[in-house]
Amino acid sequence: MLRKIVFLDRGTIPPHVTFPSLGVGYEWKDYNYTQEAELISRLKDAAVCVVNKINLREQTLSQLPALKMIALTATGSNNIDLAYCKKRGIAVSNIVNYGTPSIAEHVFALILALKRNLLTYREAAFTQWSKGVFFTILHYPITELHGSVLGVIGKGTLGRAVGALGSAFGMKVLYSERKQTKIPRAGYTAFPTVLKEADILTLHTPLVKETQSLIGEQELQLMKSSAILINTARGGIVDEKALVAALHAKTIAGAGIDVTIPEPPHETNVLLSLKEMPNVILTPHIAWGGENSLRQVSIQVVENISAFFAGTSKRRLV
Repeated sequence: MLRKIVFLDRGTIPPHVTFPSLGVGYEWKDYNYTQEAELISRLKDAAVCVVNKINLREQTLSQLPALKMIALTATGSNNIDLAYCKKRGIAVSNIVNYGTPSIAEHVFALILALKRNLLTYREAAFTQWSKGVFFTILHYPITELHGSVLGVIGKGTLGRAVGALGSAFGMKVLYSERKQTKIPRAGYTAFPTVLKEADILTLHTPLVKETQSLIGEQELQLMKSSAILINTARGGIVDEKALVAALHAKTIAGAGIDVTIPEPPHETNVLLSLKEMPNVILTPHIAWGGENSLRQVSIQVVENISAFFAGTSKRRLV
């Protein structure tokens, strides 16, 4: 009998990215996207579910006795009921360290675009330059990164990679201690101090109970009026309404945002109201999506499935 593998949201990976063959004995079925009402029918005979962001909770999983494994095409597992999987004996794997260069580079693409006012200068080049008498237009401030302070919240693989790029630019890098910790560990700086001193604050922490709305009105008030906020982590880490209010009030100078809550954002999401603000850049959760990163996604997913059927454990959460 063929081992059936179902990818519920193949549309989250570009079609030109192919997955290595598992060899004979497997049947792989792709669905571009799967609605909640379609989960049971599509997974009823599946041994493995490949999924990126679709929610799989106990109510659904309990109706899938054939399901043996969930193979995530992401690192985060917020969408999977891990407790139930452990109880039922459903293996869960994820992928790790696949997008570090891509995300770190995207962080600095946002930083440079904001600090050098690239969006505004692009507009000026097309609409003002040919009408002027001078060889240049310097109507808007350009701020060098060298000598500025980069505040990094999260000192995991991603946070350290971003910090390394900051150091290469000649920045002073401060890694934030956890918010509630009074005495910082060696190599860390107190959370309020990082907020107060950072010229750029970038977030690289998972979305858990402790980090929900980690950056809200009070935290934004602590930041420099010249500072910018970068979030390529998870939308819920930042209070979006508080951020929009801070930008309108000029409490901070700008923001580069790659994540929202939920995703995709509703049409009424407050961040979408910032379209005309040149000091705000919103990208549709693409920081992770470099070509090398996408190839790693496909390779690691297949490695995880192969290891499971070989009776070994690879990148397992459960």
